[in-house]
Amino acid sequence: MSNSSSITEFLLVAFADTRELQLLHFWLFLGIYLAALLGNGLIITTVACHHHLHTPMYFFLLNLSLLDLGSISTTLPKSMANSLWDTTAISYTGCAAQLFLFAFLMSAEYYLLTVMAYDRYVAICQPLHYGTLLGSTACVHMAAAAWAGGFLHAVLHTASTLSLPLCHGNALEQFFCEIPQILKLSCSHTYHRELGLLVLSAFVFLGCFVFIVLSYVQIFRAVLRIPSEQGRHKAFSTRLPHLAVLSLFITTAIFAYLKPPSISSPSLDLVVAVLYSVVPPALNPLIYSMRNQELKQTIMKVISWMFVNIDKFYVTRHK
Repeated sequence: MSNSSSITEFLLVAFADTRELQLLHFWLFLGIYLAALLGNGLIITTVACHHHLHTPMYFFLLNLSLLDLGSISTTLPKSMANSLWDTTAISYTGCAAQLFLFAFLMSAEYYLLTVMAYDRYVAICQPLHYGTLLGSTACVHMAAAAWAGGFLHAVLHTASTLSLPLCHGNALEQFFCEIPQILKLSCSHTYHRELGLLVLSAFVFLGCFVFIVLSYVQIFRAVLRIPSEQGRHKAFSTRLPHLAVLSLFITTAIFAYLKPPSISSPSLDLVVAVLYSVVPPALNPLIYSMRNQELKQTIMKVISWMFVNIDKFYVTRHK
């Protein structure tokens, strides 16, 4: 039996045993990470630097990109470093920081996605009230509430989880530190408080999920009333990819945190974790800009401006 006070590090699960597969995992995750950095960074830069994009929808999208950047930067770099240096260790402090940041950023993103669903509902179903319901002050307050809600959620769960005595070693069956994996290491009679917090959080997230579903039901009902078939097709082609990534994020996250222990396995846990922690931050920039001509054209202008200035820089240096 070991006590949490005597544990100085945790052991994360490795994606592969052979050196070749470890390097493959490193390069694969590096490609995904760089794509996420580039996509989210372009959205942040584009929205922040162009006044015509200072609207509620793009303001929330900027916040989503910030959260995506933070969440994927919390998990992937450490996993890549472990594969590159052929180790699985993470310090107790590093694990605690990862646990807090991941809970904070992912829960804040979930609350923000709820706000974004409300934004689209008002824009499509109540367009005449859009300016009143989603003024600049209201948008700032809603975004701040999402960030604050995520922070409170992370503080409660991190403090509760890390206060548990650990009786089952220090090996986590995941490639990053998350609450369910720490609970597996805790003494069986001590985790009921954290389990109660998880159930309470599940009810809050379920309420948000119901709100999101009802919002999209109303949105699709409004879209079906569009007389033009081309207009309906455009609206569906824009909303369905959003809903697909949102559903992937929500269902896999709920499954990871609330699945019964009887169906848990290391390989299943890894796949589910990748689906809710890696895929959405990498796909969101593509999904949100793919069908949005205004955003896509502005991003292309930003990219063109960057290349022009890089060329000018090199020409100036070599004169």
